[in-house]
Amino acid sequence: MIVLDNSILYTALPTLTRELGATGSQALWIINAYPVVMAGLLLGSGTLGDRVGHRRMFLIGLVIFGVASLVAAFSPTAWVLIGARALLAVGAATMMPATLALIAVTFEDERERNIAFGVWGSLSTVGMAIGPIVGGSLLQAFWWGSVFLINVPVVIAAIVATLVLAPPNDPNPEKKWDLVSSIWALVGLVGAVLAIKELAHVPQNWALIVGAAISSGIGFVLFVRRQRRLAEPLLEFSIFRNERFTSGVIAASLSMFAVAGIQLITTQRYQLLEGFSPLGAGLLVAAAALGALPSSLIGGAILHRTGLRPIIVGGLAIALVGAVLILFGARTSLPLLVAGLVVVGIGTGFAMSVASIAIVGGAPPGREGMASSVEEVSYEFGSLTAVALLGSLVSFVYSMSIRVPFGAPDAARQSLPDALAVADAHPGLFDAAHLAYNTAYTVTMIVIAVILAVATAVTAWLLRTGDREAANVPVGV
Repeated sequence: MIVLDNSILYTALPTLTRELGATGSQALWIINAYPVVMAGLLLGSGTLGDRVGHRRMFLIGLVIFGVASLVAAFSPTAWVLIGARALLAVGAATMMPATLALIAVTFEDERERNIAFGVWGSLSTVGMAIGPIVGGSLLQAFWWGSVFLINVPVVIAAIVATLVLAPPNDPNPEKKWDLVSSIWALVGLVGAVLAIKELAHVPQNWALIVGAAISSGIGFVLFVRRQRRLAEPLLEFSIFRNERFTSGVIAASLSMFAVAGIQLITTQRYQLLEGFSPLGAGLLVAAAALGALPSSLIGGAILHRTGLRPIIVGGLAIALVGAVLILFGARTSLPLLVAGLVVVGIGTGFAMSVASIAIVGGAPPGREGMASSVEEVSYEFGSLTAVALLGSLVSFVYSMSIRVPFGAPDAARQSLPDALAVADAHPGLFDAAHLAYNTAYTVTMIVIAVILAVATAVTAWLLRTGDREAANVPVGV
């Protein structure tokens, strides 16, 4: 449910924008309010879970998420929806680290725990992949609020299951929790996202860009300084010296970056240019789930035999091959593009299936809550940066490359939907917009492929020694 809410709006966004009269900036914040707020709060919520108990945190988060879903479903304006999405993020950040902690507590057998983490990791890819399908299916049968209302029965079922099945709450009042650190992290993230988005806007508002960049820098600097002064910081930077931990963070964040980015730009392209329905576009990108589910389960099951290196590095390399297939398939053949999506799913499924084990297993004793939070931040940061960077990159390349015919409104340069809205009245505009967006899609896919190549090389170097031991690290909360 938490991961689904990241991607369910990819196919629903055009409908939401139209029904609520949202501007381009509001449309992007409807998506980004969720991962930005969640990433800013996750570090603190993991430590808070150590203090008050992970079962209690999970139940509190479920209640917040359910209430926020109701508000989002019946939002009268775009700004109310953005606020509801931020509240959804509070609920998600509250319960997300508890999911890993509860798994670690429940499964005492090492191999069972590895498989459980593999199942957990598969849900990140599968949830991201089926989000567009769920969104498209609901929009085909109901009004736009249904993409949020569907969370409510899931919340109710999860609350009942937790009360019946979850291990007892185990608080540790001696653990410290620092709200100020979370606030500074949130300021840094919001400022960075705002600056990136405005940079991609044509023309740019340089006062806003500079102000957002300064705010982001101040937030991150104060966050780092505060961590160095705290006896129990939300994030111990020294933990990144552990190669297994760092490779897990890279695998989790950049795998999610690739999946989220590919889904976002592909669903938009095939809806806006190829005439796919929201459901059709969702079914298209869900091909990634066909590869991700089996590879995620296999990765967790064979980790004790192979070690981390073959699964993480091999998975990222496979995803790179898939990205190249998508790049060529978008230009030449839909079946080739679908094959590329499946291959990307296989690769990222392998990588993410064991990333959680590498991160949580690389934590120092007594800091598993912090490690769980870092693991969650890795996934959310990957999704967040994909939407912010790649969504902005598509807009920027489109604006820079389109050749607007004489007499067409300058608004056609701002975005593809703006161009398509007036294309019938201006001969040549549709072809110009089509060519510009295809160029933007190609450039963005090349960026994704390059990032996957870098991730493959870096993790291969980090895990060059000692990865066998990583398969059997003790995990416990």
